[in-house]
Amino acid sequence: MKIGFVPIDNRPVCYTLPQMIAEIDRNIEFLIPPREFLGDLTKYAYCEKLFEWLENLSELDALVISLDTMAYGGLIPSRRSADTFERIKERIFRLREILTAKQAKIYAFSSIMRISNNNINEEEKEYWSRWGKKIFDYSYMTHKLGSESCINNIIPDEILDDYMNTRKRNFEINKIYLEWQKEGLFDTLVFSKDDCAEYGFNVQEAQALEKAGGFVKTGADEIPLTLLARAIAGNVRIAPVFTAPECKNLISNYEDVSIEKSVNGQIELSGCTVSGVSEADIVLIVNNFEDLQGEIVMKRPTKPFSGNFEFHAERPYMIADVRFANGADNAFVKTLFDAGAGENFFGYSAWNTSANSLGSLICAAKVRYLASRYDAEAFKRLEAVRFLDDWAYQANVRQMLEQPDTGRLAELMKPFEKRVGGFLHMKLNAEYKFPWNRLFEVEVELN
Repeated sequence: MKIGFVPIDNRPVCYTLPQMIAEIDRNIEFLIPPREFLGDLTKYAYCEKLFEWLENLSELDALVISLDTMAYGGLIPSRRSADTFERIKERIFRLREILTAKQAKIYAFSSIMRISNNNINEEEKEYWSRWGKKIFDYSYMTHKLGSESCINNIIPDEILDDYMNTRKRNFEINKIYLEWQKEGLFDTLVFSKDDCAEYGFNVQEAQALEKAGGFVKTGADEIPLTLLARAIAGNVRIAPVFTAPECKNLISNYEDVSIEKSVNGQIELSGCTVSGVSEADIVLIVNNFEDLQGEIVMKRPTKPFSGNFEFHAERPYMIADVRFANGADNAFVKTLFDAGAGENFFGYSAWNTSANSLGSLICAAKVRYLASRYDAEAFKRLEAVRFLDDWAYQANVRQMLEQPDTGRLAELMKPFEKRVGGFLHMKLNAEYKFPWNRLFEVEVELN
């Protein structure tokens, strides 16, 4: 199968993770643009080079594409770009011509512009450092009250006008994509929303798109992986099993649906079926939280996993460790490592949000289950990276660092490499980078 893939940006979870998943099946020919064409935290993608790359691709079976990348230069640029509506419209109509000519199944996603509830402008326009929280409050209260909030009197007119014009531009572009969906251009079109609150302009836009027939999904970075899974033909029956079943109605950080609904939604969007354990091809073990979802880096504690746990090792199983956001539950990982993986281990993930973990995990498990030419070493490499990133770094070593320092990082990771290598029965020799020069994400390279 020949699959083209245009990611959101050049982060490891967006760029190298999809490639590692595709390598599990040697019959997948995975085509992705050169990494230097894509954007990062401060740089926009080279749209012209991406258009040329896409035009020159030979016949494809499927194409998974970030519309934000092609229209604005990436997810972060979609919030920052000063390009006019007409300029963006011109760009996407050129994209439509290319996609129509490909005659492949198109799996596309576009973001609903988020509203972060803070004054951090790292991924927003410059004025967010002073006015971000006020803009969030204005959005929240205007939606909740059903009329314009008086908070708008606090925010300078030129800043509020710029913000609202950017929102309107992006929303109008999304409405064009929805019309194309109705015309049959896309096999699947997903509108993604992240950092969700109960009220806000983003919530209003999502409701409007849904009312017009669009499909809206909470999440962001995992959606291309979920669509990659969907692009791979074949149904896999997946049975969710929760470590705290009485708490599966609770809502994860950064999301607006229960963890149970999040799990079922990810399974269904990936082209799989939710089933009971007795009929399942793969059991999905969800290490869910029992009160509030914890977050180690934000110093939000939660009750860790405890007690004995059956890993359903008589049939294939995978593990979504979502008790904490942005990292693993150390108590759960210890239980897993002490028990051993077994031959039916189909993957682990504790990456960032619950949706991020679930989408990437299900994609890899589906590729492995349906692989016509399974590469066991590729699967082990993928799992080594996930444990070193999600458990070793995010849940442990990250808290020992005050700033990006690859030398110190490599030193601190050594004992974790030994533990992961023992669990996976492989010798690990890893190198580490901070690709965006911040502690939030790390890149693990296995030699």
